[in-house]
Amino acid sequence: MSKAKSAPTKRGKSARKTTKRKNAGAKTTAPTTQDRKDEINRVAWAACDTFRGVMDSSTYKDYVLTTLFIKYLSDVRRQKIEELTEQFGDDKAMIQRRLSRERFLIPAKADFYHLFEHRNAENIGALINGALDEIEDENKAKLEGVFRKIDFNSEVHFGETRDRNRRLKHLLEDFYPLDLRPASVGDADIIGDVYEFLIARFASDAGKKGGEFYTPGEVATLLARLLDPKPGDRICDPACGSGSLLIKVAKEVGSENFSAYGQENNNQTYALARMNLFLHGLDSARIEWCDTLNSPKLVDNKGRLIKFDVLVANPPFSLDKWGAEHAASDRHARFHRGIPPKSKGDFAFISHMVETAVEGSGKVGVIVPHGVLFRGGSEGKIRESFVEENLIEAVIGLPPNLFFGTGIPAAILLFNKGKTTSDVLFIDASGKDCFEQGTNQNRLREVDIERIVTAFRGFSDIEKFAARIPVETIRENEYNLNIPRYVDTFEEEAPVDLNAVQVEIDRLEGELVEVRREMRKYLEELGV
Repeated sequence: MSKAKSAPTKRGKSARKTTKRKNAGAKTTAPTTQDRKDEINRVAWAACDTFRGVMDSSTYKDYVLTTLFIKYLSDVRRQKIEELTEQFGDDKAMIQRRLSRERFLIPAKADFYHLFEHRNAENIGALINGALDEIEDENKAKLEGVFRKIDFNSEVHFGETRDRNRRLKHLLEDFYPLDLRPASVGDADIIGDVYEFLIARFASDAGKKGGEFYTPGEVATLLARLLDPKPGDRICDPACGSGSLLIKVAKEVGSENFSAYGQENNNQTYALARMNLFLHGLDSARIEWCDTLNSPKLVDNKGRLIKFDVLVANPPFSLDKWGAEHAASDRHARFHRGIPPKSKGDFAFISHMVETAVEGSGKVGVIVPHGVLFRGGSEGKIRESFVEENLIEAVIGLPPNLFFGTGIPAAILLFNKGKTTSDVLFIDASGKDCFEQGTNQNRLREVDIERIVTAFRGFSDIEKFAARIPVETIRENEYNLNIPRYVDTFEEEAPVDLNAVQVEIDRLEGELVEVRREMRKYLEELGV
């Protein structure tokens, strides 16, 4: 299929030339997967310049990511049309029949290149909105409702008509040079990885607000390996945010034999998760837009909570006003161990996850602030119940400053409804040798992840790193799970050799006497 007839403006030409120069320099060495990924990342991130200074990244991320999404779908469609045209020639009826069987459908007027050709239209915002509506209509089972909060014709976000048209034109031109066809990018997961790259950058820019919908990739990898999902598992993240953690755990299965579920309270983040899962090939995942704690939607046809083999989450830390006033009458009886404080919803999420884990085998991995390990009151009572029911398998302390927007150190709590021991493993992975220190944010290295996973699977004492603790000891500590109580990381100072110190003092005093003698000699020679 031919290129769009309308030539890009100077802005678009510049971006295209940059890509061409890079490709020209790679004649002797074919670009690697990482090269392609880096180039797409660079162009996609540069596209954000259209909005910087005009609106916060927490707002414009939706428009940049949605445009990338349309571009990818359009490029896949374009390649398929080229392949079918080569196979069937001018038989347009046959080509359309074959296209109708594809994983997704893109109407001609919803295609990125159609929008690009009309980038100078006075109503370009309305045209993009119409394209999104058509994409949803043609892919209801997979994408219905994904774009409901995206408005490219918004005066609030884009300004008055003239400014809005200019910015949208630039956005289309920014993405035009990107070739996202499978034949070009190779590994299909590159697009999903680019999406993750942008989400991470937006989270970094947005600080705490952005960090609420994104779990750093290394932490997600750690949780995925700790939970070790198996083929056939039903996997769920009840606070799924952008879906990155759910994707990482699902991919750990190593096959397509699993089912993925998620719930997200923020509408725009819910849409982000749907697109992210789609781009990672998980478009059959069931993601619900709802308040998990007050009105969960992952229920069966009788209204009962669906049970999962593996649950994972990085819920908002100490969520205030989470719905404690209604917890006592919860129709699913999730809070029978106790009602968490109204200003701290950590144990509300934990209780929900444990209650929705399959009896006898379900596993739960949840990231929590350290206060969850030792705070008293109702939280202490809930913690006691979990210990006495033999549900807690491990407590893992993480390094500080791993998460966007907060330097607060966090921990991972692992629950297992199929435990074969009453002991609990405590791991202190917060030491300075357990992470790579960054300028703004620390990160777990592969060696750090492997060290934690190996310790967990070994489930035994490791000096100054891990301790297997009997339940009796935890009872004696009044169910306090604070890691330093159980893992001794104290480093003794080397013993001081007092005799050697005295010898050194005597030597230095002798030298001082000699220096003073020399100084007096020089002063006498000077007549002072």
